[in-house]
Parts: sequence; structure tokens; C-alpha cells
Amino acid sequence: MTENNKVYDVIGIGVGPFNLSLAALLDRVPEIDGLFLEQSSHFEWHPGMLIEGTDLQVPFLADLVTLADPTSPYSFLNYLHEQGRLYKFYFFNRFDIPRREYNDYAAWVASQLDTCRFGKRVVDVDFVKNDNPVYEITIHDTETQGTERFQARHIVLGTGTIPMIPMETDGCSSEDVFHSSQYRFYEKSAKETNSVTVVGSGQSAAEVFYDLLLDQKHYDYELTWYTRSAGFLQLESAKLGQEVFSPDYVAYFNELSFDSRKEALSNLGQLRKGIDPETLRPIYDLLYHRSVDQNTRQVTIQPLTEVTSIEREQTEGAYKLNCNQWQKDEAFTDSSEIVILATGYKPHLPDWFQKFSESIEWEDKKRYKVTEDYRLLFNDNRKNQFFTLTNLEHSHGAGATNLGLSVYRNQKIINSIADKEIFPISKSTVFQQFGPENHNK
Repeated sequence: MTENNKVYDVIGIGVGPFNLSLAALLDRVPEIDGLFLEQSSHFEWHPGMLIEGTDLQVPFLADLVTLADPTSPYSFLNYLHEQGRLYKFYFFNRFDIPRREYNDYAAWVASQLDTCRFGKRVVDVDFVKNDNPVYEITIHDTETQGTERFQARHIVLGTGTIPMIPMETDGCSSEDVFHSSQYRFYEKSAKETNSVTVVGSGQSAAEVFYDLLLDQKHYDYELTWYTRSAGFLQLESAKLGQEVFSPDYVAYFNELSFDSRKEALSNLGQLRKGIDPETLRPIYDLLYHRSVDQNTRQVTIQPLTEVTSIEREQTEGAYKLNCNQWQKDEAFTDSSEIVILATGYKPHLPDWFQKFSESIEWEDKKRYKVTEDYRLLFNDNRKNQFFTLTNLEHSHGAGATNLGLSVYRNQKIINSIADKEIFPISKSTVFQQFGPENHNK
């Protein structure tokens, strides 16, 4: 066991884009001493979904730092400059960042920050009450296999999400029935089979389906797309509609009652879970061009269909999908050699977090209370804050996992730790208002 006697102001657990943004911003705040721990050996963001030609759904200005500190050396534009790609991006003439380039950019930032330590898996966190209370973080070093212990006054939980698989898949091979987050790892073998089925309704499902559709003519597999949704709905991209991903709306949403927040989330479905029109359009165009030669008979696209379970068939290498067309309440089965589950993600809360469950306040049995500045509320009113960037949808709305708001979230956290305004919070950031506060009574 290696003991580190230094007490950090804050330790971030997990180094995804959210905590990486916090680390990059803190690099220019010398009065706050931070450390960030990540179990992976290096930074990598959704590697299984880095499909060529796919873009982020937020503009390049929503990088790790720019919306709080445009002069930071860790901006996306400075990354392009350092890589000799600034003119190429200029002639690219788009606001979007290719997803693969965003991953390279974030890895470039992480490589320059000494505060980001990789290969450090957090196995336990304790709150030590004494004259100077601290959180004690125990880590397993994945390279040396040793154990280390760190101390911090505050914690930021940034453990992100894990794949969600809502149906039964017992007995299925993980190389044949897998989540879309693993797509790039099994893409080649999937395309070399006779049949592939994509399950899901969101952006990831559409991107995987389109990539398979493009290559279908080279491999000649049957391609099916099932979604439980009523249709393959387009993401609401109107500019006024997008203003729900703003600091103003986050502040408004957080003040609502728990029941009102749950209702609001259900009403924002098309803003949160639709498919980018720039993805839907080429899918339809490609299908139309192929239909000229009646060459779409090996493609099935069916909404209103829930896949309830997947099981091995007696036929070698095939799987039976038990399905239900819920609007007509008609059950049926289908067969596929490969099934790709683009069924979304759920918050990842580490096992050690359970020890805090009786000390914090909860909204219901699954969702804890979170303040506007991303603090958990403890029953003992401790001054040592536990911030979270994970499991925030119920408290901070549709933008809880939005990359465009990661900088805003970290501004709030930094200001709270410093107990002063290090980064000014922008107000009146949108043209609409969400309550009657500005009206004369």
C-alpha cells in the first residue's frame, strides 16, 4: 500500500469528456489543486462507435474549454493549429467535429495534463471525519498491480454510463449479440455473415444501420432494423428548440418539483432521442437509388416492434428474436446471425458508492437529490462536497449528458469549490424565457 500524504482540493473519479473538461479548466486555476483518476490505460471515447463519416451533434465551440475560457491552450482550434489542420478545417467549412477527430482532440488534451492519471481504478472511497475531514480514495494500479491511497477535500464523480440491454439474451454469444458500443470491434465479422439485425431507435442505431447499408452490396447480407418507437423520428433541430440545452433552461429545470421534472423529460423526447436529419436523409436516398433496380428486398425497416428476448436457435450460428408489434399486439419471431443492440445507456454508479446511500438525500429509490451546482445533499451538512456528473437527467434535464453543457457544469463546480466566481456564469443565454419571472405583476 502506497500512502500519498498530500491532500488535494478535489479528486475526479473517471476521465471521460466531462471530468477531462474540468481538469483542463483547472489547469489555469492555480489556487485549486486537482487530481483525476481513470482505470483505462489511456483516454478513449466510445471507441466502438468511431465510425468513419460520423460527427458530433454539437458544434466545435462546445469543446472542453472554449465556452468558459476561449483563450485556453486546450481549445479545439488550438488543437487543429498544433496538428497543422487549421486550414483543412477552415475549408471543411462546417461547425461539426468528426467524432473520430473529437476523440483524438480529447486524447491530445489528456496527454498534456499531469493531473490526469490513467491505469488507476478506484476501488473504494471513505469519508474520514477528524479535525480536517477528507475523502480517502483507494486505487488499484492496473500496471503495477499495487494499491495506492489519495486524499481530497472534495470529490467529483464522473464514471459516465454503461450499455443498457433491456431484453433477455441468456445463452447468446457476446460476439454475435452485442451492444452498439462494441460495433467497430465486431464490424468485420458481422458483415461477413448472412443476416444482421439492428435494434434501437436513436442516433447510434441509425449510424450503425447506415454503415451496414452502405456495405451490404459488397457482402450481400440481409439487413433488418427494428425499433420499439412509433417511427424513425427526426431529432428536433430548430434553433429555438435547441435552447433547452442552455444554462438558462438547466437552471429553470432544476427548480421544478420532482414530478414536474419527470413530466418535462417525457415531453422533450424528440429533442433528446431523435435521429439527426443528416443521418436519416442519406439512408432514404440510398434506399431510393437501390430501389431503381428493385435491390432493396434484403432490407427490412420496421417500427412499433419490441424485441422481448433473444435466444439461440437449433440451427448453428443463428439466433431467434422474439418480437411483438405492440400497436397490433401481434407476437412473431425472426432469425438473425448477428444482432446489434443500439438500446442506449444507463448511469454507472460504482459499487463503493452504495456506502453513501444512507447519508444522502434521495428523490426516489433510484435518483438522488442534486443541487443546481451538482452537489449531493448529505444529512450531516458536511462541508466536504461530493459533486456528480453522473445520473443527472432527473435533476438537470435533457442536457445532463450533453457535451455542449459540460463546460457550464464544470464552471459551477469550480466556483463552488473556490467559494467565489472563478469563471463567470453567463446569464440570458437564449432568446426565450421559461418562466414568468421577468413579467411585471
